[in-house]
Amino acid sequence: MLARRFLILILSLAFAASFMPSPVQAAGKPERIIVSGASGQLGQLTVEELLHRGVDPKNLILVSRTPDKLAQYAQQGASVRYGDLYEPKSLASAYAGGTRMLLISIIPMPGATPRPEAHKAAFDAAVKAGVKHIVYTSFIAANQHSPSPFGEDHRKSEIALKASGAKWTVLRNGYYDDVFVAAAIKMAKTGRAVMSPGEQPFAPVTHQDCAAAAAAALLNPRLSENKTFVITGSEAWGTRDIAAAVGRITGKPIEVVEQTGTGDLPPDGAGGPVTDDLARLAGHPAAGLGASLEASRKQIMEAALEQAK
Repeated sequence: MLARRFLILILSLAFAASFMPSPVQAAGKPERIIVSGASGQLGQLTVEELLHRGVDPKNLILVSRTPDKLAQYAQQGASVRYGDLYEPKSLASAYAGGTRMLLISIIPMPGATPRPEAHKAAFDAAVKAGVKHIVYTSFIAANQHSPSPFGEDHRKSEIALKASGAKWTVLRNGYYDDVFVAAAIKMAKTGRAVMSPGEQPFAPVTHQDCAAAAAAALLNPRLSENKTFVITGSEAWGTRDIAAAVGRITGKPIEVVEQTGTGDLPPDGAGGPVTDDLARLAGHPAAGLGASLEASRKQIMEAALEQAK
């Protein structure tokens, strides 16, 4: 009986350990984590998540086209460096000494190197610099049938990452909730919502939840390596749902009109199902759009008042 209890205890501990962040340690030396794109909103939130989870600032390498925006972290001991994915020659020194990396996908620029090629150059530079594990922020609709213009870029980037030679984690982030909050404010201002026929609901996700997923993926390779996660909010919303929520906040009904073509929300088919991948990675459930709309109550009310004038 004691032997059986002991075996159960060992198995329970092993199972629990698989979900705990591994120590930031490799071969007796501290892991050094690169955050590429660290000065943006998602980048800075991820840095804060890493610090909150116990990472020593001295083990962070923060790379950005605008490193001056990261001065507060440099003061704490982080290594802050210039690096630009559209300038591949800047990446060797930017990534030097790192062992794990978060690469936050870049915004396409007219006339610049195509985004998948810029991402591939970054993956290759990181591997050459000694990075063993790369976490990449992809897009929920990164597939061959995506109606979104961003989907194909991310699909190609994922292929390049998996061929890079590093262990990989793909985080297919859903649409950020601020896109939907902006749509709600517009509805309040105009008293009208435009919906595409056959619209597919979305599960908008917060930047904070995406940052939590990224930090957890970096710190728990046993759970995240060579896997794809779809990071969404806790519930799906369509145009009618958002219009109803705006109506409850303002006390004024929102007219919903079906119209072929572009509606108030992103293109049809770019939504996707609600997942629990955030909870699997970060250990807590995702936030929902309802909370974001409530947090934006003041702006929504102000828009409604403007519409009433």
